[in-house]
Amino acid sequence: MIKDNYKRIPKHIGIIPDGNRRWAENNKLEKHKGYTHGIKPGFQLYEIMLEYGIKEATFYGFTQDNTKRPKLQTQAFVKACVDAVEILANRDANLLVIGNTKSSVFPNELLKYANKRVNFGRGLININFLVNYDWNWDLNYAINGINSYKNKKTNIYDHIASVDISRIDLIIRWGGRRRLSGLLPVQSVYSDIYIIDDYWPDFQKEHFLNALDWYQTTDITLGG
Repeated sequence: MIKDNYKRIPKHIGIIPDGNRRWAENNKLEKHKGYTHGIKPGFQLYEIMLEYGIKEATFYGFTQDNTKRPKLQTQAFVKACVDAVEILANRDANLLVIGNTKSSVFPNELLKYANKRVNFGRGLININFLVNYDWNWDLNYAINGINSYKNKKTNIYDHIASVDISRIDLIIRWGGRRRLSGLLPVQSVYSDIYIIDDYWPDFQKEHFLNALDWYQTTDITLGG
């Protein structure tokens, strides 16, 4: 299916780039080496999303739970996130890094991009990057905000830490796992989810196109 044949293009796509460690093991590398190989696929996908007119994309960097992994692995995926942002800074995007900056694991290099949208170049696409993200932290931020208001009927979405991220239309997960792993629970409540068995470092353009093909067949009702 060619681009012009797509009747429905998701405005916002969530990306769960899983399988880096398993890919490394399959290629006889130490587990932590897989994260570096996950950077290039991200920018291949970035270019493809520009080609297909995607307006917003959220990439899962790492969660607070991920930091329970061995120190070498934690250092590797934190560095991969920093390296990815430094590359993106020379592209055309509006970056929003969302995560708990009060944790010692949050990289100092990304503090200047944290919890605010920063423009790079022509700003052709909104890129959200979840770094040291935790769904519980996100929702507790809202609870604390609501408790500060006398009117408890206020919309919880208006107070979550990730309020500047829009509803996700389509989530694509690599690595074969059938779970969201805490990805933006408010924005993903009505998302369609497409699973790719291949590991993230083995990204191919066909993965994205197959997801778009499948998305044409989904029935979007938003509960109605």
